[in-house]
Amino acid sequence: MLDGLREPVRLAAGLTANKLLDKESQQRALACLQRFGERLRDLPREAVRAVGTNSLRVAKNAAEFLPLAEEALGFPIEVIAGREEARLIYLGVAHGLPHSDGRRLVMDIGGGSTEFIIGNGLEPIRLESLYMGCVSYSLRYFADGKVTKSNLKQAELAARNELQTIVNDYRQTGWSVALGSSGSARVLCDILEQNGYSEGGITRDGLEMLRAELLRVGDIRRLELQGLKSDRIPVLPGGFAIMYAALSELGIEQMLPALGALREGVLYDLFGRFHNHDMRDVTVQQFMRRYHVDTRQAERVAQLSGALAQQFLEAQSQEVALRLLRWVAHLHEIGISVAHSGFHKHTAYILKNADMPGFSKKEQERLSFLALAQRGNLDKLRGQLFSTYTAEDISLVMALRLATVFYRNRSDLQLPAMQVRFSGTKFHLTLKGGWLAQNPLTDAALQEESKHWREWGVSMQVLEG
Repeated sequence: MLDGLREPVRLAAGLTANKLLDKESQQRALACLQRFGERLRDLPREAVRAVGTNSLRVAKNAAEFLPLAEEALGFPIEVIAGREEARLIYLGVAHGLPHSDGRRLVMDIGGGSTEFIIGNGLEPIRLESLYMGCVSYSLRYFADGKVTKSNLKQAELAARNELQTIVNDYRQTGWSVALGSSGSARVLCDILEQNGYSEGGITRDGLEMLRAELLRVGDIRRLELQGLKSDRIPVLPGGFAIMYAALSELGIEQMLPALGALREGVLYDLFGRFHNHDMRDVTVQQFMRRYHVDTRQAERVAQLSGALAQQFLEAQSQEVALRLLRWVAHLHEIGISVAHSGFHKHTAYILKNADMPGFSKKEQERLSFLALAQRGNLDKLRGQLFSTYTAEDISLVMALRLATVFYRNRSDLQLPAMQVRFSGTKFHLTLKGGWLAQNPLTDAALQEESKHWREWGVSMQVLEG
């Protein structure tokens, strides 16, 4: 069954000068999410994916708003990075097109950001997200609804300035067809075609004619154009300025409308996760190659930490947590490429700040946290480990730390059978008798580990039986 609901909220319109979401925009969003939540209520958690884009990336009070939003919707909401948004947009567009060997440029003007992607088939080649959108530009340059030569030129120059960061690389890469996705591109295409400004798609000549009409009327509330829907009127001038600048700077003569966009991309990405084509697995493998990870050591740590975590988590839902642990185990040493000293800190920084296709911001933060916690004392996690993060996260930290302790010599040891238990304040590790006596360095490392946890009120007992 196919069904669709659409309700413009335009969070970007509620961002104050201090980058805070105002109360009115929050209430609009929460009311909308409650209505959507009603439709989604009976769906399983793994079948729903909700994503937040630019407004939630830049809003300083997003952390306070998100729990309210998730409660209203009834499902978690992922805030995705700009390039991840671009990847998903391209995925949605590409799946709606016939197979082609030529490169495609996709442009998507959103409320607060605009994504530019060059791809071939289903694979993106270049991904960029620029901080300019139809809502933010309309509010900044056309707040009173008036369109003049002065404010239109200011908006166009601002957009052209943003584009300077990508123009050379994109022109050198090249493309055979340009496509515009989402609302601004589609409404501009409709206006140009239905008013005789263009015979097909968005053209530079057509935009010149529309530009002249905007300046002639001078007020968007008095515009009478075929194809202009009432809900698009407030954001038309901002979207126009960005489109006009993009076609000028990138040398685009014609841009055709695309059917798919972010929503379809999210669905295809979710579908891939159900059928063992998870982009996150691909990204982890790419990072391992990029940072020259010792794959045998990474797999040793992944296997042991996963086995220990399964015991810690017992009957709890394990799948999501164990996948997260496996990813970080495979990546836990990528910081060595920066420096051996304090490599776990470099790893944590990379995992938190790098573009990681498929991962949400929250997932990257959890990966970063686990990487930082993999070794050394726990003081660096003060204020996080026992307040911000859950017992599940603490269990994952313990499993990862123990795995790195046992495999510190980076060899295929014949490890004894292990039984572990964790109650939140008490941790027990039972090993086969006599093994620690034969491995005194590991015994000393476990005693040091026990000391680290004891400083935080967690007793750790290592027994042989």
